[in-house]
Amino acid sequence: MKYKVITLFTLGFIFFACAQKVNKEPGNTKPNIILFFVDDMGWQDTSVPFWKEKTAFNKRYHTPGMERLASEGMMFTQAYASSVCSPTRVSLMCGMNAARHRVTNWTLHRNASVDGKHEVLEYPDWNVNGVQPVDSIERSAYATMLPQILKDNGYFTIHCGKAHFGAMNTPAANPENCGFDINIAGHAAGGLGSYLGEQNFGNKEKGGHTLPWGVPGLEKYHGDSIFITEALTLEAKGAMEKALSLNSPFYLYMSHYAVHIPLNADRRFYQKYIDAGLPEPEGKYASMIEAMDKSLVDLMDYLDEKGIADNTIVLFMSDNGGFSHRPRAGELHTHNSPLNSGKGSAYEGGIREPMIVKWPGKVAPATKNNSLVIIEDFFPSIIEMAGIMNYKTVQHVDGKSFVPMLVNPDKETEARDLFWHFPNNWGPTGPGIGATSTIRSGDFKLIYYYHDQHFELFNLKEDIGEHKNLAEKYPEQVKQLALKLGEYLRSVDAQRPKYKTTGQVAPWPNNAL
Repeated sequence: MKYKVITLFTLGFIFFACAQKVNKEPGNTKPNIILFFVDDMGWQDTSVPFWKEKTAFNKRYHTPGMERLASEGMMFTQAYASSVCSPTRVSLMCGMNAARHRVTNWTLHRNASVDGKHEVLEYPDWNVNGVQPVDSIERSAYATMLPQILKDNGYFTIHCGKAHFGAMNTPAANPENCGFDINIAGHAAGGLGSYLGEQNFGNKEKGGHTLPWGVPGLEKYHGDSIFITEALTLEAKGAMEKALSLNSPFYLYMSHYAVHIPLNADRRFYQKYIDAGLPEPEGKYASMIEAMDKSLVDLMDYLDEKGIADNTIVLFMSDNGGFSHRPRAGELHTHNSPLNSGKGSAYEGGIREPMIVKWPGKVAPATKNNSLVIIEDFFPSIIEMAGIMNYKTVQHVDGKSFVPMLVNPDKETEARDLFWHFPNNWGPTGPGIGATSTIRSGDFKLIYYYHDQHFELFNLKEDIGEHKNLAEKYPEQVKQLALKLGEYLRSVDAQRPKYKTTGQVAPWPNNAL
C-alpha cells in the first residue's frame, strides 16, 4: 500500500509539472500583444532619436527600454495621433478618424462639454460622451471595440492604467464594458490627482475613491512610497500571469497615466537630473519619463523570464504631443523642438509621436520606416497581427493596416493623405492651438483656422519646425489641399463651429478661399 501511495504522488507531481510547462509554453499559435501607450509623451521625450540627428532633448532623457525596443524592432519616424487625448483613444478603440466619430475634445462628465469660451466661435455639439459599446447613449459614437474583437477571438484582454474613452456614468467609463476581461485602474478621467502612493494616487482617503481625479483600483498601494507607474507595472505582470495560467494568448493595453501633469518626482530617478542642472519641474518630468521607460524594461524582462518574448508583439505609442505649458520650466511651446508647439496644437509638436513595433520573426530589428501612420491604423493592424481575418464592425473603419510596412519594408507604400479635425477649444492657448482642420499630403501640410478662415502651408521635408508659411507663395497648392480637405470633411459629415455674430456655420476649407 505504501508503494502505491508513493507512485500516485509521483505521477501526480509529474502531471502537475507537465501542466505547468504547458501553461508557460502555450500551444496556441496566436501571438501575445502588448500595446504600451504613453500619455502626453512628446516625440523628443526619449534618448531614441526619431529625427535625422540627435537633439538636446534626446541627450537629456534616459530611456534604455526604448533604446532596447528600437534595437529589436522598427521605429516609425512619422507616426501621428490627435492633438489631445480622448480623440486619439477613441480612434484607437474603433478605427475611425476623429472627424467621423466626433469625439473631438477630451471627455469627462456625461453630456458636458469641456470647450472653453471664444469671442468669435460657438463650438458644435460634439460627442462629449465618448465611444460606447451600445447605441443607446446620447452624444456618443457607437462602435465595435478593438478589445471586444480580440476577446471574441480567444484573447485574454487586459486594461491597465488610463482609459478616458467614455464619460462618467456611461458604459464605457468601465473598460470591462468595452471588451476587457480585466480592468486595472481605468475609469472616465484622463488625469490623476497624484502619482504618489503616499497621497493615495489622488484619493482623499486611504482605501477610497475620490472623483474625478483619484485613481481607482490600486487601494492596496495607498500610503506606500510606490510611484503609480511602478504599481501599474506590478499589476500588469500579475494579469499576464493569470493569462498564462489559462493557457490563453493575451492582449495587454498598458496605458500609463504618465507623463500627464501633475509633475511628481519619482525618487528612483529624480536626483540625478537635478544634479545634472535641470530646474525642479524639468527634473520631475525627466524622472517621470524614466519611470515610464523602466516599466517598459520590466515588462520586456518579464516576457524573457517566462520564455514568451519570441511570441509576443510589443507596440509603443503616445496619445498626443508633449505638454509644453506651465508648470513646465523654460520657454513655453519649445519642449518638443525641433517640432513646433506641443499638446493641443495642429503643429507637429502636438500630433507627431514616438512609435516602435517589435514583432519577433516578422520585423527586422533596428529598422526605421518613414511612411505616414496615424492612430486609427492601430485598430486594423492589431487585428491583423492577431490573425483575425473575419470580423464585423458596426462602424466604418478609416484606419489602414501598417502590417505590410512591418513585414515588407522594402515595398513602396501607397501614397495617402492624413486628416485631423479639431472644431473645439482645448483651453490653453499657444501656436497652432485653436479650432482647426488639417491635411498632410506628401511633404506638404495645410492647416485651416476656423476663427478667421486663414491658411498655413508648410513643407515638412524642408521645414520640420513649421516656421515658414508658404500659403502666399504657393496659392495653387493651398487651393488643391483645401479642396481635398473640404471633400474629406464633407464625406464623413464633420462638424464645424459657428460664428457668434451671424449664427452661420464656418465654411468648408475650400469655400474659404
